[in-house]
Order: sequence, then structure tokens, then C-alpha cells
Amino acid sequence: MTNLADTATRTAGDIVMRALGKTYPGTASAAVDGVNLEIRAGETVCIVGASGCGKSTVLRMVAGFESVSSGELSVAGVPVTGPGPDRGVVFQDYGLFPWLTVAENIAYGPRQAGLPRAVVADRMIEALSAVGLARVAESFPHQLSGGMQQRVAIARLLANRPAVMLMDEPFGALDALTRTDMQHELQRIQRETGMTILFVTHSIEEAVYLGDRVVVMAGGTAHGIPGHVREIVDVPLGEHRDPTSPEFTAIERRIDALVHAGNSHRMPDHTEEIR
Repeated sequence: MTNLADTATRTAGDIVMRALGKTYPGTASAAVDGVNLEIRAGETVCIVGASGCGKSTVLRMVAGFESVSSGELSVAGVPVTGPGPDRGVVFQDYGLFPWLTVAENIAYGPRQAGLPRAVVADRMIEALSAVGLARVAESFPHQLSGGMQQRVAIARLLANRPAVMLMDEPFGALDALTRTDMQHELQRIQRETGMTILFVTHSIEEAVYLGDRVVVMAGGTAHGIPGHVREIVDVPLGEHRDPTSPEFTAIERRIDALVHAGNSHRMPDHTEEIR
């Protein structure tokens, strides 16, 4: 059986954005403009910001669901021109096929890729085990809780062996306890697979808990200012993080101040930095 951490089936997942922009037809200004960001392979980067600032637009461009209007965007050195098997996406609404069982949902991607039946079966079993859902393999999505459905969505992604996991508010609809469990699960999966993760969230606490760095975006078409990166905050807290610790709280406060500082491109120079 293959292993989820086997790098032979996974390319390096570094993501590079240079002056990245997106303008939709018929709009007066760009939705996103001038985004410069380099995400190292194996890094978890979270994006936060007010509604409409372009967080999801950036993620959808990386996924290949939205075309790039200006600038450059590449994954593992290859320009992004559309969706690809090197990138997997998990949304808030799970996106499972209701007429397929859990096992069939997970096997769908490898089967569509034309992989041998034995490989498809191995990947499905392995991904099910990775998210702790082997016991519900023959269940249908409507028979599962929200947290379990989201685990299936993650398992379906894992079965495709992507280098990059793109997550757009994946835990936003879950209750607090289930959300915490899923955050722990995601951390474990990232450690075991070494995947690069780009994670969009409205929760600053979640961003600090999960991210190696947090990208704070501002602006947006609702304000007449293109969405842009206000600041990138390092989160030097290591693997085990305590949301009640002074260090965690200080970074959380810093990001909260950046998010709520209006729509100027950067905070004033005298604003204290977190180091």
C-alpha cells in the first residue's frame, strides 16, 4: 500500500505570487491588485481580512478557478493557467456527491485520473484511515454529521496526492468543539504529508493557531480600493500552541488591529511589530 507522505507521488508545493491582480469584466476597479506573496513548500499560510477584501479571490486564482488578470502566479515553478491535480480545494459546503457512498466519494478523483483499480482502492482505504472514518465507508453523506462530512472532503483531497491544499473557510459552519477537533486533525495531516496549505478564514484565532504566517488583507471593491496585502505576520509559536498564552494573545491582538485599521495600505510606521 502507498503512503500519504510518499513524496514520489507529490511535487514540491511552493506558491509564488508577484504583483498578482484580478479585475472582473464590467467593474470599475480591480478586485485584487499588487499581491506579492511567496509560500514555501510545506508551509501553512492563513489569509484573514474583512469581507470582500479578496481573500477567496486569491485562493480561487491559486486553484485555477479564476484567471489571473495581471502579475504572475506559479505553483512549483509552473504558471497557473487552470485547475490541476497538484492542487486540492476544500470548501465550507463540503461538495460531496450525495448519490455516492463515502468510499465512492473518496475514490472518485483517482478513478477519474485513470489509475489502476488496486491503486484507487489503496488510496481510498488509506485516506479513510487518515481521517478516522473507515467505519462509515459505506454510508452516504446525508447520514453523517457536518464534521464527518468535512473529514470526507479532506480524505477525498488526500486520495488525489496534491502538493497543495487550498481551504476556503472549511470549518466555518461547524460547532466550536468540532471546529477545534478539525483544526487538530488538519495539523496532524499536514505533519504527516508535508503538504503546503493556504487557508482562508474570518477567525483570527484560527489563523494564529494554524498558520506559520498570517496574511492580512484590506480594501475591496465595496470600498473602492482593490484588495491588497496590508501586512504579513510571522507566527513563531512552534508546533504546540496555547491560545491562552501571552505570546499567542499578543499576535492575535496585533492581527486584529491590522484587520480593523480601515483601508489604508499599511499601518502607520510607529505601530508596534510582533517579532
